[in-house]
Amino acid sequence: MKTKNLLIVLSLGLSLFLAACGAAATQSVEEPTVIPLVSDFAVVAEGQLVPKQFVQLGFVNGGQVVEILVEEGDAVSAGDVLARLGDREPLETNIASAQLELAAAQLELLSAEQDLQSLNENWPAAATSAQEALTNARQAARDADRTLLYRTTPADQTDIDVAWSQVVLAEKKLDDAKEDFEPYEDKPADNLTRATFQSLLAQAQGSYDDAVRHYNALADTANDFEIFQAQASDAIAQARLEQAQKDYDELLVGPDPDQVALAEIRIAASESRVSAAQANIKMSQAALDDLNLVATFDGTIVKIDMIIGDQVLPGAPVVTLADFSQWYVETDNLTEIEVVDVAVGQRVSIVPDAALSIELSGSVDSIANIFEEKRGDITYTARILLDSIDPALRWGMTVVVTFIE
Repeated sequence: MKTKNLLIVLSLGLSLFLAACGAAATQSVEEPTVIPLVSDFAVVAEGQLVPKQFVQLGFVNGGQVVEILVEEGDAVSAGDVLARLGDREPLETNIASAQLELAAAQLELLSAEQDLQSLNENWPAAATSAQEALTNARQAARDADRTLLYRTTPADQTDIDVAWSQVVLAEKKLDDAKEDFEPYEDKPADNLTRATFQSLLAQAQGSYDDAVRHYNALADTANDFEIFQAQASDAIAQARLEQAQKDYDELLVGPDPDQVALAEIRIAASESRVSAAQANIKMSQAALDDLNLVATFDGTIVKIDMIIGDQVLPGAPVVTLADFSQWYVETDNLTEIEVVDVAVGQRVSIVPDAALSIELSGSVDSIANIFEEKRGDITYTARILLDSIDPALRWGMTVVVTFIE
């Protein structure tokens, strides 16, 4: 506060000198001399030039410096890598392996999701197929029951006679169909008349064969082997019917639950693999990033305190970065008496101690809420934003700050 006290003393001396001169000129009129108090003057304080912001950067981890990518005076942007530490290969290998695992897990997840989607999309067709299978199984079971009944139950003679009559009638229709077809047998296959009689002949042959089988089933006496075979066929047909009914009942409410459950298990497992691989990549990348020294804001490299090959400790400052886009004056000796006459936005005049011919201007940007105690005084720090800066001035130069009323 030497400059501040000197200004006050000079002001008081000047006031006393002027008062004495006035008294000598008007000795006939005796008036009391008024000495102005310090509070009648503008608030004056000492300050120091500082950039908008600055920081001393250090590596998160310790290690050996293997690369320095900047020089003092270089302009950098936030996020730029300024220097690197060694021992990067294990982490880079881990990242590559985790990326391969992630790709494989994502493919498996996609496959499982597609399988589940296919189950849902194909369910209507599967339900239709199950219904057809159930219909066929029912018919097979009825046929097996009928065959077993024929094998184990003697037929009534009346039924046998009726069955034989059906054979005779079917045989007559078959003979008539053969006679009708015979004149056209050698005609081309695309002849419509030939095709019509051939179709009728086929129907007649089928009816005849069915009638013969029905008659034989009634008339023949089954032996033990035939009965056993019929029983086995009937049991198989009933088992197939039960399974077909079960499959159909399950598909009525949706896709096959076992296949859905399997697809969902695959999806969950794949999602877990994807998450684990992503976490591994993130962790390894973070560890690799910690081997880089990165600019935290746009600015200029002011100082570099390391060379390639140095062993640095975690957090040890090795690079000073400053933002010179704006200049400020910080004054930390506003007393509690003076600070009440200072307000944010108030205009300020600044004169550097190193260049009294230069006068700068600015305005109060902020005033600290917390106090400091210096040499018995309660003081507050004010931060003043300059309107412009003279190229001759440098960071850290001291200035005299006058707060304009």
